[in-house]
Amino acid sequence: MKILLIGSGGREHAIAWSLSKSPQVEHMLVYPGNPGIGRFAECSDETDIETLAKRYKPDLVVVGPELPLVDGLTDRLTAQGHKVFGPSASAARLEGSKSFAKALMQRAGIPTASSQEFTDPTEALAAIGDGKVVIKVDGLAAGKGVAVSDNRQEATEAIEDAMIAKRFGIAGERVIIEERLSGPELSILAFCDGSSFTVMQPAQDFKRAFDGDLGPNTGGMGAYSPVPVATDALMDEATGRIFEPLLATLVAEGIKYVGVFYAGLMITADGLKVIEFNCRFGDPEAQAVLPRLDSDLAEVMMACVDGQLNTAKLRWRDEACVSVVLAQQGYPGSHLSGAAINGFAHAESLTQIPVFHAGTAEVNRELVTSGGRVAAVSALGHNLQTARDTAYEAVGRVSFSGMTFRTDIAQAASEQET
Repeated sequence: MKILLIGSGGREHAIAWSLSKSPQVEHMLVYPGNPGIGRFAECSDETDIETLAKRYKPDLVVVGPELPLVDGLTDRLTAQGHKVFGPSASAARLEGSKSFAKALMQRAGIPTASSQEFTDPTEALAAIGDGKVVIKVDGLAAGKGVAVSDNRQEATEAIEDAMIAKRFGIAGERVIIEERLSGPELSILAFCDGSSFTVMQPAQDFKRAFDGDLGPNTGGMGAYSPVPVATDALMDEATGRIFEPLLATLVAEGIKYVGVFYAGLMITADGLKVIEFNCRFGDPEAQAVLPRLDSDLAEVMMACVDGQLNTAKLRWRDEACVSVVLAQQGYPGSHLSGAAINGFAHAESLTQIPVFHAGTAEVNRELVTSGGRVAAVSALGHNLQTARDTAYEAVGRVSFSGMTFRTDIAQAASEQET
């Protein structure tokens, strides 16, 4: 099997690594890839993906990031006759438009926070009340378009930032103001073939930049799996109250969804509620979930594309996985790039899992930083505590100027283990 994978981040590195373990995969081409992926797959600098696919003739195309999915890459490649793992543009609106997702949840009866939508900043500012709300831009914002405010000043700044200063461009022309839910967060992903789905092992990620869930929202500073609070009963609730009505509504409305459902959930006193839907693997959830996958990922993805997910049985390793993101100081704001990176090989000798590259580049054969989130160090262990200990020991073997990371990934969950 020849696979064309689209993407360049830590999520795509984790996907590529998992696919590379399949005996069915003879060759993998990745656009644009990164130095870590380039160790075991061919990376391409071809800028026209449709031309690349036409020349390469892959048996399967896997689209990693949300932007090309929302922009309709799956539709264009499917029209060329390619098999594509990743939803169409109409299905990817689940992530591409929070307004669309909210309306669909209402039609499907899926529990979520109450909300209002605004296109006029004056009207939005008048609706913030005491300011203890969640403000989301409608469109894609690389995981940074959500502000959890504690007072009127913070809420005002978030609305002005999005709608007046236009920090997020057209994504912020419409904002959603939500009630602020409370409770532990949970990420549950599911494979979907258009008519059925299979949930993956749950994960929990850490959005805030600093320890103790302080600081600005980021694309994610770490994750772990499994999640002690995700009991069998809770997973059944997620299946019955969220994924089943979601898929049923999409099918009823003529929207075929093939790929990964991502449900960002909160465990409230009233049960599970959806914070957001994404249309692809989470990042950094993929770096914590995929190392636990014991099934052939290429086989599962092809089964989804062929509408035969029921023939692919998901098997999971018993070990826990903890993934710690290493970032450049200043992230998610302005940060420097070009710092020399040392120690990835030493970290990998301890974890036996690749350090998943995100913002890295090779300059004169030297590995340097090139983005805010630089890499994710993932480790397996017989429980969360041992996985966590190994992950942080491996983190200690890595260094680059301005390196920062959270020190509390999976800490509370590991303390809950029995």
